[in-house]
Amino acid sequence: MRARRALVTGAGTGIGRGIALELGERGADVVLHYVNRHEGVEEAQERLTQLGRRVAVIQADFRHVEDVERLARESIEFLGGVDILVNNAGVTQNIPIQEITSLHFDTLFHINVRAQMLLTRALVPEMEKHTGSAIINISSVHAYAGMTGHAVYAATKGAIVAYTREVALELIPLGIRVNAIAPGWVRVPNQETALGSEFDWDKETAAIPVGFAAEPRDIGKLVVFLCSEDARFIVGQTIIADGGQLAIMPLTGDFREPRAVRFGTPYT
Repeated sequence: MRARRALVTGAGTGIGRGIALELGERGADVVLHYVNRHEGVEEAQERLTQLGRRVAVIQADFRHVEDVERLARESIEFLGGVDILVNNAGVTQNIPIQEITSLHFDTLFHINVRAQMLLTRALVPEMEKHTGSAIINISSVHAYAGMTGHAVYAATKGAIVAYTREVALELIPLGIRVNAIAPGWVRVPNQETALGSEFDWDKETAAIPVGFAAEPRDIGKLVVFLCSEDARFIVGQTIIADGGQLAIMPLTGDFREPRAVRFGTPYT
């Protein structure tokens, strides 16, 4: 990938940090956005600075429109332009439908959806100046398969898939390619904290066809590809990166075992 100027939201930890490191190590100067200061964002900044990249760390609370707009301005000022935008920042809350409040709903949609769209809007005038600009929106397999307690979260991730498809059509005439990634199970610090130290990752993720959970850098590598000229013919798509998780038809037993039951009459 040729040298680029990238803004990665939610880059303090997890998938966003992995994406930022991949882009930086492939030659991009990077703005690392974060909400709450985390040692991960400082470590990423130091690592990429040692590689000779220009790196800035900028705080913004995506519940507030003015913070989104400020992030766009400061990123352009620092980098001298932006030609890669990775809309990764998002929050997860699993809440039973009977307990969902308007605050829960507004918080998830403001951070997960509204901020992505407003940041894109703010950066389009700058991005259309640069040949090969690309926007990658991070969705989730929750957009395609249900899990109880995730009604609002899944709705936000489904919205990302839909608006990615539509915005891609609006922006491709301006030379900006828009795509999305829907990750499956990715091992990130926040999830490790929530699941606790007794959670057996090897055992619990063995049912994924590939046999393990992804690391953040796996998603980062896909971002690098989608931002490159090698992906110039990919527009408006959501790439599912889930190790085969959604490929399994439910209630059919272990896919690794030979199918004992035979349906239908054999042809002779």
